[in-house]
Amino acid sequence: MRLSQAGIGVTRLQNLDEMYPAQDILLQSGQLVQYAAGVYAYNNIPLGVKKLVEEIIREELDKCGCIEVQLPTLQPESIWRLSGRWDKYIEDGVMLSVDTGKGMFCLAPTAEEAIVEFAKTKLKSYKNLPTTFYQIGEKYRNEIRARGYLLRGKSFPMMDAYSFNESLEDLAKSYEIIRKAYLKIFERLGLDVIPVAADNGAMGGKRSEEFMLLSPIGEDTILYDEKTKKAFNSEIFEKENYKEYLKEEYGIEDTSKLEERRAIELGHIFQLGLKYSESMNATFKNRQGEDKPYYMGCYGIGVSRTVATIYELSILHGKDGKPNGIALPKQVAPYKVHIIPKMDNEQKVKEAEELYCKLQEKGIKAILDDREEGSIGAKIKDCKMLGTPYIVVLGDKTNPGEIEVEDSKTGEKTIQKIDEFEI
Repeated sequence: MRLSQAGIGVTRLQNLDEMYPAQDILLQSGQLVQYAAGVYAYNNIPLGVKKLVEEIIREELDKCGCIEVQLPTLQPESIWRLSGRWDKYIEDGVMLSVDTGKGMFCLAPTAEEAIVEFAKTKLKSYKNLPTTFYQIGEKYRNEIRARGYLLRGKSFPMMDAYSFNESLEDLAKSYEIIRKAYLKIFERLGLDVIPVAADNGAMGGKRSEEFMLLSPIGEDTILYDEKTKKAFNSEIFEKENYKEYLKEEYGIEDTSKLEERRAIELGHIFQLGLKYSESMNATFKNRQGEDKPYYMGCYGIGVSRTVATIYELSILHGKDGKPNGIALPKQVAPYKVHIIPKMDNEQKVKEAEELYCKLQEKGIKAILDDREEGSIGAKIKDCKMLGTPYIVVLGDKTNPGEIEVEDSKTGEKTIQKIDEFEI
């Protein structure tokens, strides 16, 4: 990418949000554009981060035999009437709905109804089971408290998956397969999540777990045991039978060692059971030729929330301790190298162009700062707004054929020959 074509100018940070400095940097540098509270556009680099997060999710789910599909985000009232959730979601003000004159429709806040309608025309026999469908797409919720920029928006991309099973035992197996896939996904993303026992709430069903990341910016409160690394959402203690629930589902009897911690919910998995298949008359032929409802599981990952969390964990601090930039992890950085030549030096510009083309040929995505305005120092500061892992400078400090390479995260600098540069 040539920076002159990206619409990104010199950035001077002002009054950064103390709670969410990385996302404020994205806004101030034009990498995110806010249209309304909780509604954002992604510029090229955070869009690239989002795509790489989605790619890792797809790779791990595909390994498990999950099948990707795409469901409509505009959904008719009729399927929500079948599940019995239309009135509840409307009354709670969660759902964004529209009267088209030819029926009511909603912008999907979730996809249980849509996936059941999809699956019951495909999975007609026990021979088709178990099957897990997933999609990555936009969801819409009328969040009254849109906060934390991408952490809680009105419009947001998420991955949602749904397993269809022959029995409760098979559901438990599908649930465990996805649970392990989640742990691998977050490990690859560099996020040290904790599976947290949770209440199913409005989703219904039996067992559920949230995948939480301990963080002072989290809006959830969990109860955490430092020694065993087990944790529970405090909402569980609102259940009348919480002691019985914890003992039966998780083998936990002693909760005295738990301490309150703040955390960000990045994913959630549910054993829904028969809740939606029964209400929506979704059945398959079992081994005896009888019509039976599916045992369902539901699994979600907040893609935009995961992107936001990665950014907030990637914040850089200056000597004064204040946030002054971003260094993205290499596995989710869409551009690995940011090249900054001295623009009034013809030889340096030529060498920068050659390096840029060489990296492109090798399949290494790079940014070339070909903007005429701005000093090298100002451009290096700009680079640190974009989060590129490596900064390559072709300036007065290097001889012809040499480059100064800086690791954005550590600040370590080395002089290397252009022909020998590798990442």
